[in-house]
Amino acid sequence: MADFKFPPFYNYPPYFTLQPVKDTREKQVQLWKELILDYCKTRNIFVIRPEEDFPLFSNPTIDRSLTHEARQVFLSALVSEGRAEWLDKGHKKCLVLWHRIQDWADILVQYVKENGLEDSVMTVEEIRSGPESRGTELHGMDRIILWRALKLLENKGKLAIFKGTSADDEGVKFSL
Repeated sequence: MADFKFPPFYNYPPYFTLQPVKDTREKQVQLWKELILDYCKTRNIFVIRPEEDFPLFSNPTIDRSLTHEARQVFLSALVSEGRAEWLDKGHKKCLVLWHRIQDWADILVQYVKENGLEDSVMTVEEIRSGPESRGTELHGMDRIILWRALKLLENKGKLAIFKGTSADDEGVKFSL
């Protein structure tokens, strides 16, 4: 797991309080959106639950934490850009897309090509957690995101998905 370097604003207490001035708030939201995406990518995090403790949303060094409202504002800004999705109507679980689905599909194609897996069959679990994926961004990826990337590639005719009797035996055959 890579070390994460926090940006300078993270140690500035006002950035942990929603700013009332429009221009200042827009800058604040932009900085937090970038921070959330970078942090999640570095730590391989796909889902944030704004009501739970999330290390990024608290800075013990300056004794500051984001309010629930601020968390909702920053995550909703990512949702409006297509960089995140609420997984429920109550906005209790947010799927963070530090790569867009098309980008994940491209990463998958590159992985298949680099590992000589064209015309081979793999289970979805092998892609997420098999030895071939260790050390890649695919290792440990969220199933929802992986399925969306696979469906996108299936729609483009680059693979076929085989439904299994359980999640463990769902497979794909690549045909790049």
